[in-house]
Amino acid sequence: MDLGVHLPLLDFSGEGLSRTRLLGAVDAARDHGFVAISSNDHFVFARPWLDGPTALSSVLERAGEMEVATTVALPVIRGPVALAKSLAAIDLLSDGRLTAAVGPGSSSRDYGLAGVPYEERWKRFDEAVLVLRHLLRGEPVHCETSFYAIADTPLEPAPARPGGVPIWIGSWGSEAGLRRVARVGDGWLASAYNTTPERFAHARRALADRLDAQGRDGATFPNALATMWTWVSDTPEEGERVLINTLAPLLGRAPEDVRGHVCVGRPADCAALLSRYAAAGCQRVYLWPLGDEARQLERVAQEVLPEVEVGAD
Repeated sequence: MDLGVHLPLLDFSGEGLSRTRLLGAVDAARDHGFVAISSNDHFVFARPWLDGPTALSSVLERAGEMEVATTVALPVIRGPVALAKSLAAIDLLSDGRLTAAVGPGSSSRDYGLAGVPYEERWKRFDEAVLVLRHLLRGEPVHCETSFYAIADTPLEPAPARPGGVPIWIGSWGSEAGLRRVARVGDGWLASAYNTTPERFAHARRALADRLDAQGRDGATFPNALATMWTWVSDTPEEGERVLINTLAPLLGRAPEDVRGHVCVGRPADCAALLSRYAAAGCQRVYLWPLGDEARQLERVAQEVLPEVEVGAD
């Protein structure tokens, strides 16, 4: 299992949103051996949310050889053509290092702002993924569409990656979600604070069975875990303060609903959780520090990662 980093798209404790803060997080991720940086997508949230694709493109020059990813992008409310145009540019400017994880999104407020009916999100999403796949391969769109008017011409410039940008599907692990991943995905992206290592392992095995039944190799199918909120603390009391005063209000959840699901606590606690995910077969975890990104990533690299036991079930 390896580790990636979410870009700091939120203001947690008055840090503000700036390119300087983004670059500081990327520099720390690169210097401490993280393998990827990522951005995810909201139009509106409990707090102001910096635009994900824009933030990702703004730091490519500092990313070195790290992979870049969306975790996730929203093709329904952005529109598949506009999103494909942005993603193709990011892939080209990153020399073909982009993985595009996509999902319908779970916020009705995003849909309301975009003027898209929330109840149509799944039908629209399935169609949007088909359109994205054609466009991110540099092809004309050869599929029937009900929601999107598509011209029969490829986008140019095309992505740099041979064969096009891989499209991963975000799913919390429901049966319907895993069927969609197996049917149209190049990888599976789960959500850390909406699962557990045990549920992840169960979903991964179910997904592998579905893939094998379709003639795809379930054993090698890529996966990752996004939005692993992170705060490495010196004491249990410090971790509890961050959980209660910062994370739970941000998510609109009770502290007990996220306690133990995220890397908030002492180094040994964080290492234990990551070890359980490694044993469950998780291949990558994207950490999202709750502020003080450079120091938190340093602590993960120096105090947490050496204690993670890497294995698979």
